[in-house]
Amino acid sequence: MTSTILIVDDDPAGRHTLESILDQQGYQLVMAENGIQALEKAEQCLPDVILLDVMMPGMDGFEVCQLIRKNPLVAEIPIIMLTALDDRKSLLDGLEAGADDYITKPYDRHELRARLIGITRLNRYRKLLEDRVNLEQVHLQLLAAYDATIEGWSRAMDLRDKETEGHTQRVTLLSEKLARLAGVSEVGLIFFRRGALLHDIGKLGVPDAILLKPDKLTAEEWDIMRQHPQYAYDMIHSIEYLRPALDIPYCHHEKWDGSGYPRGLKGEDIPLAARIFAIIDVWDALTSDRPYRPAWDEEKTREYINEQSGKHFDPHIVELFNKLMG
Repeated sequence: MTSTILIVDDDPAGRHTLESILDQQGYQLVMAENGIQALEKAEQCLPDVILLDVMMPGMDGFEVCQLIRKNPLVAEIPIIMLTALDDRKSLLDGLEAGADDYITKPYDRHELRARLIGITRLNRYRKLLEDRVNLEQVHLQLLAAYDATIEGWSRAMDLRDKETEGHTQRVTLLSEKLARLAGVSEVGLIFFRRGALLHDIGKLGVPDAILLKPDKLTAEEWDIMRQHPQYAYDMIHSIEYLRPALDIPYCHHEKWDGSGYPRGLKGEDIPLAARIFAIIDVWDALTSDRPYRPAWDEEKTREYINEQSGKHFDPHIVELFNKLMG
């Protein structure tokens, strides 16, 4: 990537000298004849380095340097001050004004080139680091937006079915605790949470007459209801960032003994996330009121879950559930 150098010198001979030294060095050179031009061109081209002469009429290099450092658009651009003044006070004044380096005239072309290589390299590394930080921030913001969208979808699904309002949030929080106990990694927990929040998204494809029916479903209606994991797969699989979260929406109705749906998976062929979530999903369903039955108490529900160990549920996950619930 070509570096841009802004050369600021009121003397045409001085500008020509710098141009001859830097010619064929791969830089894009921009010229300014005074302090006002320097400030304007610095904002226009945002150079990688400014070579700034000190002794200029009207506004000297120290003043220009101070104004650049006060301007947030250009304040971080490295400045090398150029002067015939070879004394300690001028050096200190330049550094106090905000200069990064100081070279006296007449220039040693090899030293000037070496100084520029060093300062442009450091500036390039700084920009790369800033770009990386900005990219990471944008990435985090994008992920936050994704997760906020998922949260919104889950609330919308709960609102559609008033009888299960709050179910999604409850099962997500409790199943996350069980997943941690089961050793799911922090990265895995991100996808686990997304899958838990979207576990019933496939029910968007189930007609209201069936989903909201206050009585028990007929066999035909159950056939339709049991298609909701497949609907979830069809909805989510094409969304790349959600694909790793599919295990729960697609497989949380599979059973350890192979009698579940939609694919009749058995044992450890069922994804771990789905085996974990299945217990919490049943726990919350049974301990909540439904139109067709009152809520079970916790003792009765735990007895049922333990009775279903090795049938509906993974025995190891049942053990962890008992440990979690104390």
